[in-house]
Amino acid sequence: MGSKWEIEKFTGKNDFGLWKVKVRAILTQQNCAEALLGISNMPNTLSNAEKNEMNDKALSVIILCLADNVLREVAKEKTVAAMWTKLDALYMTKSLAHKQCLKER
Repeated sequence: MGSKWEIEKFTGKNDFGLWKVKVRAILTQQNCAEALLGISNMPNTLSNAEKNEMNDKALSVIILCLADNVLREVAKEKTVAAMWTKLDALYMTKSLAHKQCLKER
């Protein structure tokens, strides 16, 4: 029995930090959150095939949770860890700056 999870797609304008928390929760529910560590850092108890499957599953979750404009910026990344890192680099600093701006108001 599969579960359907719906979260607002990340557009670059909504809260990146909250979006990350929600996506990580989905990855945990799908038993693939460890893929965020990178294939080489996943537990040694997993076979290479299991690691690749976990990566692909997590990658597809993230892809489906991104708006087209954001996906274009990270689509060439082949691992979920690389995509997650690139998203952080692109949007985390903007999110922190935005929060600081809101605090000043």
